[in-house]
Amino acid sequence: MNIVLIGFMGTGKTSVAKRVAKELDFKYVDTDEEVERVVGMSVPEIFQNFGETRFRSEEAAAVKRLATEDNQVIATGGGVVLNPENLVALKANGLVISLTATPEVILERVSRRNNRPLLKVENPLGKIKELLTQRDSLYKEAHVVIDTTNRTLPDLTQEVVGVYRGYVARLEPEKLWNKYP
Repeated sequence: MNIVLIGFMGTGKTSVAKRVAKELDFKYVDTDEEVERVVGMSVPEIFQNFGETRFRSEEAAAVKRLATEDNQVIATGGGVVLNPENLVALKANGLVISLTATPEVILERVSRRNNRPLLKVENPLGKIKELLTQRDSLYKEAHVVIDTTNRTLPDLTQEVVGVYRGYVARLEPEKLWNKYP
């Protein structure tokens, strides 16, 4: 079983996923990094050279591959939820957790780097609000939703680990007993 973090860009998926993977001794994977590895280009280059349609196609292929493996923490791109098949594949073998934050916090976080193709617009805050409105119901299809606004990375890591352990205990209680002779 995997832990899958979905949510809008800048909600902390990558940072939290790396720490959770380390805490649980799981493999950390990122769908955007997987697409970049396969295509041989960065996400912004894919958008620029081939457009969003090609990127989403590559992303769906990466999701299908990654979803079949176990013991991973998967950080997804913010738009992974736009393809309903992606969520079906990720939920089939994973606990899906949606990370959220306020639009203002998202803008502050993503402004630190200039690698967000969808935000290269005149009013990035307006674009964030627009995309959040469009995607909100899709992000809520996760098993659990966690707001990362004003939360520390260690606190979020422990919450995700706790949610996962509780989920596994309900789903596969025998795994808990196998730890004790």
